Amino acid sequence: MKKELVERLISDDLPSIAEIEAKYPKRNLPEGAVVSRTGPSPTGFMHIGTIYQTMISKKLVEQTNGKFFLRIEDTDTKREVSGAREIIVDYLIKYGLLNKEIDEGPFLDDSDKDNYGPYTQSKRANIYKAYIKYMLENDLAYPCFCTTEQLNEVREGQKKEDLRTGYYGNFARCRRLSEEDIIAKLDAGLDYVIRFKSNGKHSNKILIEDSVKGKRNIAENDFDIPILKGDGLPSYHFAHLIDDHLMGTNLVVRGDEWISSLPLHLQLFETMGWEAPKYAHISPIEKMDDGKRRKLSKRKDPEASVVYYDEVGYPVQAVLEYLFNIANSDFEQWRKQNPLADLKDFELKVNKLNKSGALFDFDKLNHVSQNYISRLTKDEVYNELEKWAINRDTHLHKKMVQNKDYIKEIINIERENTNKPRKDITMWSQAWDTMSYFFDDEFSLTKEEFMEKAGNPDPAVAKAIVIDFIADYDKNMALDKSEWFNSFKELAEKHGYCTNGKEYKKNPDAYKGSMANFAKIFRVLLTGEPQSPDLYYMMHVMGKERVFKRISI
Repeated sequence: MKKELVERLISDDLPSIAEIEAKYPKRNLPEGAVVSRTGPSPTGFMHIGTIYQTMISKKLVEQTNGKFFLRIEDTDTKREVSGAREIIVDYLIKYGLLNKEIDEGPFLDDSDKDNYGPYTQSKRANIYKAYIKYMLENDLAYPCFCTTEQLNEVREGQKKEDLRTGYYGNFARCRRLSEEDIIAKLDAGLDYVIRFKSNGKHSNKILIEDSVKGKRNIAENDFDIPILKGDGLPSYHFAHLIDDHLMGTNLVVRGDEWISSLPLHLQLFETMGWEAPKYAHISPIEKMDDGKRRKLSKRKDPEASVVYYDEVGYPVQAVLEYLFNIANSDFEQWRKQNPLADLKDFELKVNKLNKSGALFDFDKLNHVSQNYISRLTKDEVYNELEKWAINRDTHLHKKMVQNKDYIKEIINIERENTNKPRKDITMWSQAWDTMSYFFDDEFSLTKEEFMEKAGNPDPAVAKAIVIDFIADYDKNMALDKSEWFNSFKELAEKHGYCTNGKEYKKNPDAYKGSMANFAKIFRVLLTGEPQSPDLYYMMHVMGKERVFKRISI
């Protein structure tokens, strides 16, 4: 296409290709280092799938001493939501997937630091236009003046003829325009987009090799896709081509809904004479719905949004650990062999990534979260819980500030003093339920409730048990746990309870109840519930005055 006509189509004052390439030199990294990125759009909704994909990309970068960067892909201006950019950055930092000290991203866009930015696509418009200008000059692209109505008409005609829908072959009417036709349409003031001139044939099959899905034969691309839209911004297909080339991306991790676009993307790289990155197409997180698998939906499933995990209080590390569980088939075995190891010690293998789609499983997530929280120290639990409560539960936060040491003692029951820590907290929104009864202003228990929850013991026997328990309280609480428990068993036997489980099963009518029935009397009196943490540690934390007040029948 003649230079004068190209200038009419793209009249901006643009840098030369040589100037652009000089600004983005080849990265100086170790051999085999992965350069990868995440490219969310600022639509206001942060999908858990974005965290999932970013986690995989970042992990592969860290394992090879490579480079990771965040790119804000905001070429779809109609869907952009105010404040969404900040949401993206904040959550990636919160999940440990973005580090402003070592990673690259939009926080460098306005700095003087030598980098590969801007990392916001809307700030790179002139870069894209420079390459589109080059493509027009070299007959690799052309202007298209088709209106929406005309395109819809073509599409409907293709459907009636049972043909592939799209702008290709004989249906690419503007591809055949002469320069005189183009000039006439420009003189008439008609709107236009710039389209890529594909040299592919749909009948040809090309072999692609995906890092996750393996080798596949897919039809060659023959669509003349728009590369510059009417608003002056590029399409995603073209923007990602230019950006990944200039930023040195050598591995793209993305959802497998993009695998059908891979022939187009490889063709674009080939057309420009550039080496394409490797692609790893990961399956989406799915769930069962009425017996069928489907993708997590932001309209139907609260767990699709990263905000949900924040609101209910799943710890960040627990969510990440769960995502590793569904990402890599050998993670669960690794965790069993390394129960206390940091996630950073796990080696993620691309060939072990889930090929068919992972099912979201709340039971598994809860199990992972319980195990994670159980491994934390009392100080770590307190600190994470306080961070969550300050914005999510003002009542709990007030209690924590006013009773810091007491709550730490509550948290530490069956935690640091045992090799089998209790696992009664799944998420921070449940934590108050596990400790509220330690506070007198939160506790209430009627005699009727006691009888029902304790299994209707003989009131006279229950009272006698309590009197004897109080009589030896100081002496017994000075003992260590095993000695205390022996004394507790002796008290049970004195009042007709069986302390041998097998014996009780053989002849239950010979006793007032089992050891569990006996302990239940104290559990209900102290907590209002038949199940509770270890009685010995719990009473030490509650203190003598509170214990006596509660067990007095």
